[in-house]
Amino acid sequence: MTDTADREPLTVVRLANFVTPVSGGLRTALRHLGAGYLAAGHRPVLIVPGERRREEEGEQGLVITLPGPVLPASGGYRMLTDRRAVAAELTRLKPDRLEVSDRTTLRWTGGWARRHGVRSVMVSHESAAGVLRTWGLPRPVADAAADRLNAATARAYDSVLCTTDWAATEFRRIGAPNLARAPLGVDLDAMRPLPPAARERERARYAAPGEPLLVLCSRLSAEKRPERAIEALAALRARRLPAVLVVAGTGPLRDRLAARAERLRLPVRFLGHLGRRESLARLLGCADVVLAPGPVETFGLAAMEALACGTPVAVSRSSALPGLIGLAGVAAADTGDGFAAAVRELLARPEQARRAGARAQAERFGWPAAVAAFLAAHGVRNSGAVEEGWDERARHRA
Repeated sequence: MTDTADREPLTVVRLANFVTPVSGGLRTALRHLGAGYLAAGHRPVLIVPGERRREEEGEQGLVITLPGPVLPASGGYRMLTDRRAVAAELTRLKPDRLEVSDRTTLRWTGGWARRHGVRSVMVSHESAAGVLRTWGLPRPVADAAADRLNAATARAYDSVLCTTDWAATEFRRIGAPNLARAPLGVDLDAMRPLPPAARERERARYAAPGEPLLVLCSRLSAEKRPERAIEALAALRARRLPAVLVVAGTGPLRDRLAARAERLRLPVRFLGHLGRRESLARLLGCADVVLAPGPVETFGLAAMEALACGTPVAVSRSSALPGLIGLAGVAAADTGDGFAAAVRELLARPEQARRAGARAQAERFGWPAAVAAFLAAHGVRNSGAVEEGWDERARHRA
């Protein structure tokens, strides 16, 4: 493999599927990682699928969009299926490092990297076994299939990077020798608590005084289990707690969820995708509790952003989130009643204490540390450059 001194700039080419203009956590993570690599003096290039080819320079470096077909029943996700086109871009770009965020259809790129002497990293953004179980496969079948997939992935790349111990478990199960760990981060500047007066004004848009405001910020697809939020709201109102729910996000289950809420006469408001980060921060910051029902979340960026905005979270006990949220949230059983109980527990805490605790927990997960850890997985260990570059960008914005 080629190796470059820590102080020399690297061309880091990143490949990702399942990214759209309205997607959430992965798109946000890719943006911040690219910006961090750029701040550290490297040349990040992101290749994603889209309707047509385009190139654009921005805050995360160069973004190249290649034509890719829509994945049926995915809510608009596209795939990089033209191997020759992707290989041609890689050859043209001459990467020093390759970072891939899809262990299935893009796994062949590990072989390309090896043949061209390029160090490669595959980033595991989900639990393969967990996703297969959400599709209805029995646990033994899902685990066996995931083991085969993960073994092939570990062989294909120089490193497999997991963002939590929870995510690394399925690779440890097969004895993968090339595991690396690096957390994701939270934008602690964009995502921060609202002043009390601003919080009350924003909250009044969605809930009346005395109505607990719940928020679900999620892609509305099967693996995220968004129906748990509807079920939790129904359970709370059955116990005479007059909660209301606001849903930010879109996906293939949107119409089905809306129909269910209407049938049950539940106060649910669907906002769709919030394109502006300021709008999302205001929504998360004015909520009383944010729900994160996805059982296969390996980091749960929306939940961590809620904590950064000073709002506690109720999370699936099956996901990685219980190990990340500390005392700033509650791990809920994967049922509507389970999430309703978690909401009641959080609401019973004094508001000032629960909001302060949420922000304090989020402050453990800043992006500069995450970028430095990702660069370390690429063999770059001068993390001070990340901090200096990040500080310089912050001064420039000011």
